Amino acid sequence: MESLFLTRVLDALRSGGDEVLFVQDGVETGYGQALDLVRRMYAGLPEHGMVAIDAGNRPETVLLQIAAQLRGSTVLLVAASASSPDRLAAIEAAGVTTLVTEQPSDWPAGDARVTTLDDLVGRDGTDPAELPESVTAIFPTGGTTGAPKLIRHSGIYDGMAHIFAPDPAGPGRTLLVAPMTHMTGNATVLGAILRRESVVLLRGFDAGTVLDAIAEHRITTLSLTPARLAAVVDHPAMTSTDVSSVRQLSLGAAPLPPRRLAHALEVFGPVVGQGYGLTEAPMIASISAAELGGRPERLESVGRIVPGMEARIDDGEVLVRGLAMMAGYHGSAPIGDGWLRTGDLGRFDDEGYLYLLDRANDVIITGEHGTKVYSTVVENALARHPLIRSVAVFGVPGDGGEGERVHAVVVPVASGALSAEEVRAQAREFFGREHFVPSDVDFTDALPLTAIGKVDKRALREPFWAGHRRHIA
Repeated sequence: MESLFLTRVLDALRSGGDEVLFVQDGVETGYGQALDLVRRMYAGLPEHGMVAIDAGNRPETVLLQIAAQLRGSTVLLVAASASSPDRLAAIEAAGVTTLVTEQPSDWPAGDARVTTLDDLVGRDGTDPAELPESVTAIFPTGGTTGAPKLIRHSGIYDGMAHIFAPDPAGPGRTLLVAPMTHMTGNATVLGAILRRESVVLLRGFDAGTVLDAIAEHRITTLSLTPARLAAVVDHPAMTSTDVSSVRQLSLGAAPLPPRRLAHALEVFGPVVGQGYGLTEAPMIASISAAELGGRPERLESVGRIVPGMEARIDDGEVLVRGLAMMAGYHGSAPIGDGWLRTGDLGRFDDEGYLYLLDRANDVIITGEHGTKVYSTVVENALARHPLIRSVAVFGVPGDGGEGERVHAVVVPVASGALSAEEVRAQAREFFGREHFVPSDVDFTDALPLTAIGKVDKRALREPFWAGHRRHIA
């Protein structure tokens, strides 16, 4: 049986004709043109290999993925946020046979054939002879020591082919900010193709550019991380930009502080929802704007578990399994029906809504009794202060290297808007317990972000932990 995913994608490319699929830097690429690009790249790829893609947000990136999968190859998507050592480790661990890149000079000589997108696009096109039965894509994790884990996805693509279909109300326009080589961006662009929609591609994130794109292209769908949504909402052009075209604004990667989510709902209207997932399990839970109406306590929730997935709490940690799971880690046995430990700590309420408390590795162990303080909980409490735009909380070494202290880095609404003692007072008043109160407060103009828009707590922590070993109970 031929892959349903590839069948649906080819049907969309063939039937779309002159309809616009991609818009980037003022240049439009139609569905028919995209099909021609797929045929050209297909002609230059081997059968049943391991093809790595190292490229940014451009039409050819995702079209190359489709062409390689039509060849029956497994596709390794090189993460835009990965360090050079992690990128090399992923290539070697996967056994890549063909590496397609925008920057050949970035890669040392090795066993893999190295070519470029432009080289493949310059070939004469060939139609696929026969479709493979399934497709596989590999997403590397961000390894910190040794080779990163390689996450294999297969069934999720046929699942997308079942879920995504053209909207009876007419084609929408999706704005893509996340990298195509990350799970969120990859699923977004492929879902848009399956729905026969247009995708406006951005090469990176800039809040003003996002607002300009929404207004110019009448964007209907977009997905942002909390930090990026906050930047958009805080942008001076927000109040003068027409965002009425937006029908769905999805949040992912991390929960948005309740006060900020409430503000986003005021600005964009009842179109803002949150989702919870991992690269290993992209869709675990979700909550819509309708579920938030009149229920302010749900502003802290990432929603209910989606159909086809299960979740439970074991020793405070969220465990999941179900249809949206990865096939397994490359080189390891399939995960099957087994439970996956997410590394997230959470709880369910009586109605089945999931609330995330912290990442297990971000829990702060403080005080003489080794009390556990959840950094996300403290961040949400501090973010309630009207003069705090954003905040990151993490543990730093305690006095004499014993235990940890709670440290906060605060972005105020304006320089000098509040003092460190006012930040501490906010925590003290909210919690009524001293161990939640930051011992140290730093102020900054902006929090560092990873390439996919998450607050980079590792970068914030590193200067404090130099020369120390961190132990988490």
